[in-house]
Amino acid sequence: MATLTSSRPAARPARRSAGLTPVRERAQRPSFWPTAILLLGALYCLFPVLWVLIASTKSAGELFSTFTLAPSTHLWDNITELSAYRDGVFWRWMANTALYAGVGGLLSVVVSAMAGYGLAKFRFAGKSAIFNIILAGVLVPGVVLAIPQYLLLAQVGLTNTYWSVLLPSIISPYGIYLARIYAAASVPDDVLEAARTDGAREWRVFTSISMPMMVPGLVTVFLFQFVAIWNNFMLPYIMLGDDRLFPLTVGLSGLLNQGASQPAMYTSVITGALLSILPLAALFLTLQRYWQVDLAAGAVKA
Repeated sequence: MATLTSSRPAARPARRSAGLTPVRERAQRPSFWPTAILLLGALYCLFPVLWVLIASTKSAGELFSTFTLAPSTHLWDNITELSAYRDGVFWRWMANTALYAGVGGLLSVVVSAMAGYGLAKFRFAGKSAIFNIILAGVLVPGVVLAIPQYLLLAQVGLTNTYWSVLLPSIISPYGIYLARIYAAASVPDDVLEAARTDGAREWRVFTSISMPMMVPGLVTVFLFQFVAIWNNFMLPYIMLGDDRLFPLTVGLSGLLNQGASQPAMYTSVITGALLSILPLAALFLTLQRYWQVDLAAGAVKA
């Protein structure tokens, strides 16, 4: 006689009855300490910016006599005074800095893209040695190279010119490293082989196929290099002697040195520091959408 067996699986024991919490529920519980640490880190980074913003609204007399975080109403007066200093030399420094950082950043992106793409997608003798040398270059501080670069450029008569700041800024070992890593991860070999099979030359493959795929990574390289050149002090300080060629870092440093004998110059220095931050903030807010698109694409691929 056949026996009928039920196909319904046995009921699973309830975890809650045994006092066990599912791992997924525990992972979804919000944690207080990571959020608190991130907020403290953000406060630590943003407090100097807040201080510069508030201090730039004060007059020279209020700067040292009022409460630190108490704003005033002299921001426009300080900007006007700074703009009038030596017939507006501050805005010349601003234009010089934009030239150094913008042109230097773009040229660095081009060199980094070509070098990183070549290291990622081509096989040639000495490839590993070249990449290791580039990694070693990442560890060398730029200030160490400033004196040798000055001596080299002095031999060809390029010191105290725009080229003396632009040329050393073109090659960035860290930018080449990032471009190489990103090209290896974002440019599929199958796509390149298909383009070559269709008759596309290597330059066409690089400019029309690989470069568009590398845009988020190259934007990161550009931002890093732009900020590094914008904030660079030692290289232009050594290379330049004409204050009409100074960037903001060297120009404001000269104003700060004058503040020892003329305390009224401190407000001009602080106001200049505030104005020098604004282009960087605008650039980050403008280009952050490339990072968002890249992160979303990576999430979809994962």
